[in-house]
Amino acid sequence: MKTPAYHDIATRYRVTIGTRFRLASIQPNDAWGASFKADADELISDSVKRLSDLQERLYAQDRWSILLIFQAMDAAGKDGTIKHVMSGVNPQGCEVHSFKSPSSEELDHDFLWRNSRVLPRRGHIGIFNRSYYEETLVVRVHQSILARQQLPPALVTKNIWRERYDDINAYERYLSRQGVVIRKFFLHVSKEEQRLRFLKRLEEADKHWKFSLADVGERAHFADYMRAYEDTIRHTSTTWAPWHVIPADRKWFTRLAVAATIVDTIESLDPRFPSADPKVKAELNKVKAALEAEVKAAKAKTVRASKK
Repeated sequence: MKTPAYHDIATRYRVTIGTRFRLASIQPNDAWGASFKADADELISDSVKRLSDLQERLYAQDRWSILLIFQAMDAAGKDGTIKHVMSGVNPQGCEVHSFKSPSSEELDHDFLWRNSRVLPRRGHIGIFNRSYYEETLVVRVHQSILARQQLPPALVTKNIWRERYDDINAYERYLSRQGVVIRKFFLHVSKEEQRLRFLKRLEEADKHWKFSLADVGERAHFADYMRAYEDTIRHTSTTWAPWHVIPADRKWFTRLAVAATIVDTIESLDPRFPSADPKVKAELNKVKAALEAEVKAAKAKTVRASKK
């Protein structure tokens, strides 16, 4: 049975009609989310347990696969969100793939190639920490990267971004028809909150490893990225692969909103443990009876030995 809070959160931040979407309509510190503060710990704990149960049934049913795509600016909390939300999931049925700058081999293939190689199998949950959407985000902001892809010049026109939106939509439509359920998350952090998190990383020695000078360089393009995100979401949020724009200034709420969306999504599939074939069930009953007979015989033997 669905928890109303989960469904409410999942639907509030889902972009249902991409063409009408404006990033300004969702604030990184959305006040609505603050109303869940008192129950946040309980809800997150409950979601982890629910997700563990749902994943086990999803794995046993072996019909659907789940693809979760995370995109965000630096310090928005992708890694921490994935870590906390998926903490109760059996690693056997879940894989996380992080995509950084493409290798020379990857650049010699189409932009969807490296992601296609690691799509989740049926019954599995696949997580993409960044994805093929980098092509309409970082590559659009830094268009010099496009030259490294060595595309025929005739294909690099003013329409290339719209063409990539079309390609992504067709690709995700194809996946959805093969039983891959796609949910995409943009963790929407404000520039001010990003600044505070960067400072924290610099002030705490055990967080220095998280910081890169390149992060500061990207911060200078914050407004350009926001325009690229808005355009991407407007053109690629579909009924079969919707975007969820999650307020990310409060880490606890980011985790709750992502968890609620994943739980609500898998619950809608109603995965169930498969029923045994009647013949197989009959054989299992025979095995069970034989094992129970062994236990009974062992107990009887113990009683006889104690009387001697």
